[in-house]
Amino acid sequence: MPKAIWNDLVIAESTDTVVVEGNHYFPRAALRDDLLRDSDTHTVCPWKGTASYYTLEHDGQTSVDAVWYYPQPLPEAEMIRDRVAFWKDVTVVDED
Repeated sequence: MPKAIWNDLVIAESTDTVVVEGNHYFPRAALRDDLLRDSDTHTVCPWKGTASYYTLEHDGQTSVDAVWYYPQPLPEAEMIRDRVAFWKDVTVVDED
């Protein structure tokens, strides 16, 4: 089962991920809310749309903008609606 791990914590896991451009997009409901802080960062992908971000915080550790999602994905990227992906110091592993 794919898992997202940050600082030895499993922050998301689900058998229902969508892989786009090498990134696992997890259902938003699979992500631990207690670790998230809203971010004002936004970036634009020409085919997915405008991405928004979350910062991870736990036990004095912070990973700024380590989680991204597309609140209103463009039609070509509809498969990632209500899903999140990770970068920076988050590792995604796919364990059976």
